[in-house]
Amino acid sequence: MELQIRNVGHRYDDTEVLRDISFQVGAGQIVCLIGPSGCGKSTLLRLIGGLEVPAAGSITLAGAPPEGTLNPLTFIFQDFALLPWRTAAGNVSLVLEDHGLGGARVRAIVADVLARTGLSDFADAFPRQLSGGMKQRVAIARALAVRPAVMLMDEPLSALDSQTRELLMDDLLALWLRERFSAVYVTHNLAEAVRLGHRIVVLSRRPGRIREVVEIDIPLPERPDRVMELDAIQRRLWGLMRDEAAAADRELADAR
Repeated sequence: MELQIRNVGHRYDDTEVLRDISFQVGAGQIVCLIGPSGCGKSTLLRLIGGLEVPAAGSITLAGAPPEGTLNPLTFIFQDFALLPWRTAAGNVSLVLEDHGLGGARVRAIVADVLARTGLSDFADAFPRQLSGGMKQRVAIARALAVRPAVMLMDEPLSALDSQTRELLMDDLLALWLRERFSAVYVTHNLAEAVRLGHRIVVLSRRPGRIREVVEIDIPLPERPDRVMELDAIQRRLWGLMRDEAAAADRELADAR
């Protein structure tokens, strides 16, 4: 399926948050959203996911969903959003419970996605027994369980230390090579954006508008070995954002 965002705008009362946002996410593409604090990245993700209705424009999914899709769109959050009284397997099975699947089918799906995320040996572990990286793997497994057309990832690695973040980026890359999933990936981390994104949408400070769309033509499997090229792209992105990021920080400080 292709996700199409056309001329989307949004506001809260008198505050305009987003203005005239248009881009597409093709099948098997990861599109990263970056921009200054408060520019509306997470708001845009909520609009895409149907948690809010845009004040202007349209958001549509075009084409046939992947075979076996239970939810066309699903979220992965930065705080994992796991239920502490459920095991890893129980947290994954939660998203399957309203789909009328038999118990055997649910168990098969849970076992499959836990295996695909390297968690088979931790199926019976509770969140308190898991590291931060493993908790996020559970969240990714939960998203995979419904075979979404597009995953909506809201700073999924920002709560992790730098070493774990690097390992999870490797995991996401390996997962994409196997699954060819589509995603809208919100991040403040430019290194994540250039490592994982096929396309990077750079938003201005509020009201968020598209300043530029940066295409990265380096294949994902080659990126760990092409550090200098990625570093050049990262510097270019920072050049696009630097002045507006500083202005946004001043606005946030003044608001306090």
